Amino acid sequence: MNIHVKNNIFWVGKRDWEVEHFHGKEYKMQRGTSYNSYLIKEEKKVLIDTVDLKFRTDFVKNLAEEIDLNTLDAIVINHAEEDHSGALAELLALIPDTPVYCTANGVDSINGHHHHPEWNFKVVKTGDSLDIGNGKKLIFVETPMLHWPDSMMTYLTEDAVLFSNDAFGQHYCDEHLFNDEVDQQELFDQCQRYFSNILTPFARLVTPKINEILGFNLPVSMIATSHGVVWRDNPTQIVELYLKWAADYQEDRITIFYDAMSSNTRMMADAIAEGIRETDPRVAVKVYNASVHDKNEIITSCFRSKGILVGSSTMNNVMMPKIAGMLEEITGLKFRNKRASAFGSYGWTGGAVDRVATRLQDAGFDMTIALKVKWRPDLSALEACREHGRSVAREWALSPLPAAAPAVAAETASASGVENGEGAQKMICSVCQWVYDPAEGEPGQDVAPGTCWEAVPDDFLCPGCALGKEVFDPYEG
Repeated sequence: MNIHVKNNIFWVGKRDWEVEHFHGKEYKMQRGTSYNSYLIKEEKKVLIDTVDLKFRTDFVKNLAEEIDLNTLDAIVINHAEEDHSGALAELLALIPDTPVYCTANGVDSINGHHHHPEWNFKVVKTGDSLDIGNGKKLIFVETPMLHWPDSMMTYLTEDAVLFSNDAFGQHYCDEHLFNDEVDQQELFDQCQRYFSNILTPFARLVTPKINEILGFNLPVSMIATSHGVVWRDNPTQIVELYLKWAADYQEDRITIFYDAMSSNTRMMADAIAEGIRETDPRVAVKVYNASVHDKNEIITSCFRSKGILVGSSTMNNVMMPKIAGMLEEITGLKFRNKRASAFGSYGWTGGAVDRVATRLQDAGFDMTIALKVKWRPDLSALEACREHGRSVAREWALSPLPAAAPAVAAETASASGVENGEGAQKMICSVCQWVYDPAEGEPGQDVAPGTCWEAVPDDFLCPGCALGKEVFDPYEG
């Protein structure tokens, strides 16, 4: 099966609806992926890339139905990873003398994967071209470390199609091929997830390489990626996003992630989040448990954030293993222009928080003082956590904080009967000792100041331990 891309260009790749991971188990797929291979049928017949190794037999069989393999004049390998070159050995077993165009590093990578130094390699560098007839040429552009040393892009003149390799792609599988045919929210979510988790370490190389390509003054009518959609509707929109994401990108967002042996560090995370929201309601605060949430979603949120708070309880005087793994990965991603702080609960010693803080500093974050709590946080400790959140909100604000909203407690109290003393009873959580004060309400759950306990919604959850109203008792203090 092929899909017509443009003029004499056809998609001959494979869709992979079932794939769950990429780069071993490091990247979790949410929407599958596609392995995009393109067949160009001009006077010369050229194949751009192949597909993943597991689809090699089907790919070669299907390609043979599209074209007499013996008439294939050239194979271009933009990148040697097996999701691009996986069918190369099976294909060249049938047509062993077919030239393979790649970079010098590509020869090394392809041989490293397939061990066939006898193949007919044609080494190209930026600016080299291949005349394919009918007035058209393929122009090669090296893109080392986007995201491998062997990477390159290939541009087809006249048709103005850029075969962009991994750049501008996404792990996204859909029955449609073109960007204007698919769900736009899904598409751009996967684009950002892909950039955040795979290309961020090379962000400093993205802008100069894009500017180099733009400097050729070549028109671009389509960007044909190696994974995901072909950009035909306003194709440069993804280029503009890459330039934005590569420029120390951040939103008014704070990401908090943690791991804990019990609920203590989670209680701290919730209280810190409350303090941030209370002080700066403009900020999007996202809280994740690193042991259960999607690691790549957490990393994407960190990429989008102006700062992160990382929490860990202390186990054997070191941080929790999930947190250690996350920090190792974040260090490799080389985030820039972001703030960070460490926090956590401990029993006998608090070594985890110190290690988290040191690791974040080594990773290049601008550090804010860390916060430790011994054992299960009591009311005063939870208030210290809220104050830590308030301090973070003030220190990390991207613009002056908004003026405090006018007090509405009196009006609400009158409406609820608190003004007359009815329902003014404070309530205490019997599990974590968090106290609900009707005078303060609970802004984190949109419970306005002055709301008596009877009027608090039934789905209310204790900010300290996340249990429901049924665990609360009248507060006698």
